[in-house]
Amino acid sequence: MTDTNGGVPAFSFHIDETISSIAKLRAEHQENATPLQRVVDRMAKLLSRPWFIGAITIVIAGWIGLNLISAMQGGHMIDPPPFAWLGAAVSLTSLYMVILILASQEREDQLAHHREMLILELAILSEQKIAKVIQLLEESRRDNPNLRNRLDPEAETMGQAADTQSVLNAITEKPASKPE
Repeated sequence: MTDTNGGVPAFSFHIDETISSIAKLRAEHQENATPLQRVVDRMAKLLSRPWFIGAITIVIAGWIGLNLISAMQGGHMIDPPPFAWLGAAVSLTSLYMVILILASQEREDQLAHHREMLILELAILSEQKIAKVIQLLEESRRDNPNLRNRLDPEAETMGQAADTQSVLNAITEKPASKPE
């Protein structure tokens, strides 16, 4: 199904609402970023571009080339082989790049944590709703004179909402299985 506005798919209300909620979560995450965090994110995105690898390669090759050409012409090399200044510059640049990437990743982890919490809350809510639907179906089955009244222990069990704290305790107390 497509919308008349340039072929953009038209979704039902609940899907549009979900998409809007996710977009709002991302927008709020960006709005809550400090100016320094925004600069770090932009720099990390800049460093992740393919052309940046080419630019670094050109700078390093240029540095080595200029030093070697200078030596062949009898001039003074700024950084003679094994290019200690170049090595120090690359190491320092690498250090800053790692710090930028880690800082940017930490912010992305915060957003992922918010998403995980949202998913967990929705899963718990869905489980409770499904349990209620099962309860209502079982009640309807018992009340319907056209259906045989029988005991269904599985439906009875599934009709009870899980105690999330008990499930959490069981998960955290169960020892991790060792790989064989």
